[in-house]
Amino acid sequence: MPDPVILAFAGKFPAISEEAFVAPTAAVIGDVVVGAGSSIWFSCSVRGDVHEIRIGERTNVQDGSVVHVTHDKFGCYIGSDITIGHGAIIHACTLEDGCFIGMGATVMDGVVVESQAMVAAGALVTPNKRVKRGELWAGSPARFLRHLTREELAGFPRQAAHYAELARRYKAG
Repeated sequence: MPDPVILAFAGKFPAISEEAFVAPTAAVIGDVVVGAGSSIWFSCSVRGDVHEIRIGERTNVQDGSVVHVTHDKFGCYIGSDITIGHGAIIHACTLEDGCFIGMGATVMDGVVVESQAMVAAGALVTPNKRVKRGELWAGSPARFLRHLTREELAGFPRQAAHYAELARRYKAG
């Protein structure tokens, strides 16, 4: 498998756990830390060029997603055991451990998505909002839709574990 694009920027080189998987067509640039068991999938861009990005353990950033920051204002802090769906835009925000971001969602500057909260597919969470634990936000602009069910919450760790195992299999060849 060819190597992904891993680039230094302004003297800062990404620190990627040897137990993480970064797909060949992904790019990880600058002041980025990726934890063990995490995965950055095909065609993702994780660009810590003008601020820092921190990604915890067993978090998956699925195909075509973009993770970026705001110059001198907001880094991007993504916890552990998080699923970020295909084509999401995660910009200068905080995602707490165990939350879920749906496919094609956009999470903007200063937003906090708490643990066990969900941003629905296609949602646009505008700057400085807080998606609270147990809440589902949807729409454009996103707003509180309802509380998550126990079954939905139980699926979050299963999804993260599935992607951690899939990443391990890709890494093993």
